[in-house]
Amino acid sequence: MNLAIKDIRHNLGRFVLTAIGIGMLLMIVMGMGGIYRGISDDATLLIDNIGADIWIVQHNTRGPFAELSRIPQNLVYRAMVIPGVATARSFVQHTIQRQNNIGKQLRMTIVGLDWPIDKGEWVVLESGRILNQNHYEMIADTSLGLNLGEKIKLGKNTYTVVGITSSMISSGGDGIGFFTIQDALDIQLDKTGEAVRLDRVSRSNRVKKNDLGLKQPNLIELASQKSSQLPGLARPEISSVILKLKPGANLKQVENIIEGWKDVSIFTSNGERQLLLKGTVEKVRKQIGLFRILLTIISAIIMALILYTLTLEKLHSIALLKLIGASNWVVLKLILQEALILGVSGYCIAYILGKKIFPNFPRRVILSNDDLFQLAIIVLIISVISSLLGVWKAMQVTPNEALN
Repeated sequence: MNLAIKDIRHNLGRFVLTAIGIGMLLMIVMGMGGIYRGISDDATLLIDNIGADIWIVQHNTRGPFAELSRIPQNLVYRAMVIPGVATARSFVQHTIQRQNNIGKQLRMTIVGLDWPIDKGEWVVLESGRILNQNHYEMIADTSLGLNLGEKIKLGKNTYTVVGITSSMISSGGDGIGFFTIQDALDIQLDKTGEAVRLDRVSRSNRVKKNDLGLKQPNLIELASQKSSQLPGLARPEISSVILKLKPGANLKQVENIIEGWKDVSIFTSNGERQLLLKGTVEKVRKQIGLFRILLTIISAIIMALILYTLTLEKLHSIALLKLIGASNWVVLKLILQEALILGVSGYCIAYILGKKIFPNFPRRVILSNDDLFQLAIIVLIISVISSLLGVWKAMQVTPNEALN
């Protein structure tokens, strides 16, 4: 019979408890890697799925995902005439926190689609449909807790959920709601009636104090009208303009043309991706990486102490084995096999528990095959290293000790 299996059976309770403890530690290590994968995937989700080749953003900013960006809506028309551009679309993104219909807090990242050019065809739907009209419809991620056909009031308007998608999460972990550009801007720029009244009064007072207002009294009345009726006021600004190039178009040539515009900056999709991954996500990666290293070290220390304790308890048995002629290799194999069985058992427990628990986390936990394989190799290495203390102690035992 295998000596390691026989010894484990003799100390089964302690071994099982130790394996469970190691497994839970490894589950946390596994989960932290999955959380980082989930955060990275969420951060680049829109960039990867929206299908843009170039992002045009506010000058000297890093785009709508890394920081605030504001550019005029008419920039779309400038971009459309660039040779090689197939489509130019407006893009809006911002985050709101409101109360839903039952009074609970609803935090949502709003993404504005340039309807009718972009109706959300690229969004993978679990149920429902894409946006079929320019107002009062939305596509909601399942994490928002909204149901198909449900109506929700945002600002002064009520919107109907016409489509449900899943795993559409912003870099901040908030579920995404897709609206048309106009509705997204209406929600972002919504003001109370009193705020609108005070704004109009303020404009009228400024005109009254101006020489032009004194000469043309009708301008005072005009200044008190809606902002949209005042030709001197610009339209609400958008976050970005996204370009899709024609097949075979020269990306570098298009970039050179836009770089000549001094009021904007441009990034390729890969450039936007790297900005996100090397910004907030990079700090999260370092933080999680440090915790993973600490937990891995703690797991190795616990395994080493347990194996050392088990070795101390069977020193007399080891001495007896040597007395009857067993080689050092037999003893070394006994301890090493116990360490490997402990490590493999802990890894299996971690994987099984993780599969059950991780789907209930508020953020997505993505367990990639590469990460699982890497962790398996690490577990094997720390199992071997953890056995060294026990091996060293066992090698110090002499056959004569069996006679004491």
